[in-house]
Amino acid sequence: MSRFAPTDAAPVRSRRVGVLVLSGFSLLAEACATEPLAVAGQLAGRSLYSLTTLSLAGQPVTSGSRQRLLCEAGLAEAVDALDILLVCAPGAEGADGALLDRLAELAVPGRLMVGIGGGAELLARAGLLDGYRATVPWPRFEAVRLAHPRIRLSRQLFEIDGERLTCGGGTAAMDMMMTLIGRHHGSELAERVSAHFVLERVRMGSEPQTAASAGAAPESLTEALALMEANIEEPLTTAELAEHLGVSRRQLERLFKKHLQAVPSRYYLDLRLQRARRLLRESERPAGEVALLTGFSSAAHFSTAYRNHFGVSPREERLG
Repeated sequence: MSRFAPTDAAPVRSRRVGVLVLSGFSLLAEACATEPLAVAGQLAGRSLYSLTTLSLAGQPVTSGSRQRLLCEAGLAEAVDALDILLVCAPGAEGADGALLDRLAELAVPGRLMVGIGGGAELLARAGLLDGYRATVPWPRFEAVRLAHPRIRLSRQLFEIDGERLTCGGGTAAMDMMMTLIGRHHGSELAERVSAHFVLERVRMGSEPQTAASAGAAPESLTEALALMEANIEEPLTTAELAEHLGVSRRQLERLFKKHLQAVPSRYYLDLRLQRARRLLRESERPAGEVALLTGFSSAAHFSTAYRNHFGVSPREERLG
């Protein structure tokens, strides 16, 4: 369960956001992280997030697509008052000790440290993700897992755990930031931001990074995920899944552990709860009916599982 409060009271002032960009960063990921914050303020009719673009020394920075971004200050300037620091980087390769030390200094209580794409690996190198659930771009997963065994690493789209936010990069940054906006200012504003960008929906953090779940995974694992998706209302046991796939239960558990860092039953439960969350948010079905549609035998069991996973009850989810 996330250690982040489900909804924060709206602050008197706008939240101050520093956006650190390093040479070779993804312009797409940076825009996906920052544009929702700017649009949220436009739709709310007041400044909700005040953004300052930072580089190491205040110099312009060239993105991976060779476009130059002007920066307003260096990392040593105007950071003491920040509420949120976004780190946009191509990765951690070549990061010097001074930068890592500076990031560690900036990770004070009350400040959100956000790793966008390769910026997540940079936070890992600085020791800022130890003990946290976090994710990194899928091609770097194994390398980061071996180098940083104290991180509770996942292959999910994004992770929000306490004051640490990480995503796989690209458009996942937009889903993560819209989720953050929802927690700060309510789901209605987050949905309006989503509509502004003509998105069908905001993806959940627990959804897997596509390449990790499909292209890089064995066929038997892909089939297992498809079976789970097709049997939400009447969930299969792990033994039944293994029988359908023609593998042993132990083989199936090893596949999930290797590629998804979860046991099948836990992954299946997360999948059902994500479906339940979408039904609560996008339909008027009673919570008891949502429980049955997502494979829970009783409303009480559903409510307990939902609160343990999301930190709010189904009723509170709908009211929020």
